[in-house]
Amino acid sequence: MLDAQSIDLHYGAAQALRAVSLKAEPGKVTCVLGRNGVGKTSLLDALAGQQPVSRGTILWEDSDITSLKPPERARRGIAYVPQGREIFPLLTVEENLKTGFAPLPREARSIPDDVFSLFPVLESMLHRRGGDLSGGQQQQLAIGRAIAYLRSLGKIAVVLVEQYLDFARELGDHFAVMDRGAVVYSCNRDDLDEGALRRAMAI
Repeated sequence: MLDAQSIDLHYGAAQALRAVSLKAEPGKVTCVLGRNGVGKTSLLDALAGQQPVSRGTILWEDSDITSLKPPERARRGIAYVPQGREIFPLLTVEENLKTGFAPLPREARSIPDDVFSLFPVLESMLHRRGGDLSGGQQQQLAIGRAIAYLRSLGKIAVVLVEQYLDFARELGDHFAVMDRGAVVYSCNRDDLDEGALRRAMAI
């Protein structure tokens, strides 16, 4: 499990994250929501080690990784899929997923079940070109490729940063809404209050 505990992040004198706590559980999708400029990307940068936190702790599988650099976090199983997706538009969905196999031993080169349990639409589109998918489907494909890369590490915990509630609601198990660098609302799928969630996103 990934567990960020009360993390702050500064860019010089500007504070981008304010006491943010977030958990991502194996086999679950945690959706981070909010308008542009509220700290979502800064949170991902902090989790991946792209930016150092100025306060708080980041745990991965109960180990403190707060001071680890991005390559060290990657070796422990943390992958960062950028907003641009960067899929191969002329390759099929299946071929895109298989590009994640490069670092794996030959006997481990199969698309993990986690990909299709998290993103079932990809299984029905295996032979469609990546460029023909919608933007949301391409994002799922990019995440699926990262999962294929990490298949040997067991069940995957996904943190998905998204602006659009409808897309996030389809995939999410946990939801956290950010505003001004802080988490202002959080809930699980089972206790989701859509009205409260939408109000938090409109702040």
